Amino acid sequence: MLEMNPDIVCAVISRAREFHAKEEVVIPEEPGNPGDDWAMQVLADHADDMTFLDLKTQIDDLDPEQQVQLVALMWLGRGDYEADEWDMAVEDAKDNWTPNTADYLIATPMVSDYLTEGLDLLGYSCDE
Repeated sequence: MLEMNPDIVCAVISRAREFHAKEEVVIPEEPGNPGDDWAMQVLADHADDMTFLDLKTQIDDLDPEQQVQLVALMWLGRGDYEADEWDMAVEDAKDNWTPNTADYLIATPMVSDYLTEGLDLLGYSCDE
C-alpha cells in the first residue's frame, strides 16, 4: 500500500509532464539505476531551467521514505514489478536510494506516465 499522499505524487506527475514537454529536454531511452551519475550529466544542461529546478526541489524536499515510494511507484508503473510485489519494489527502492533520487526520476523517460500507471495499479488516480 502506498505510504504517501497520492496528491503529492500527482503534483510530481504534473510538474514532470511540464518539464518533459519542453523541446530541448533529451533523455536517453535506457536509464541506469538511481546510483548512476548519468542522470546528473543529462540534467546538467537544465540547471537554470525553472521548471526543472521546481521539480527537483519538489522531489528533494520529500523525506527519503517518500522518495523511495516514488521510485517504487515508477518501477511498478514501468512494469518492473506487479501490484502484488509492491513491498518488494519498495524494499528494492530503499536499497537503491541515493541523494540523487530526484535526478534519477526526472531523467527517466516517461516518468509521469509510469507514476500515473503505478498509482492506477495501486488503486489511486490523479483525476479530480
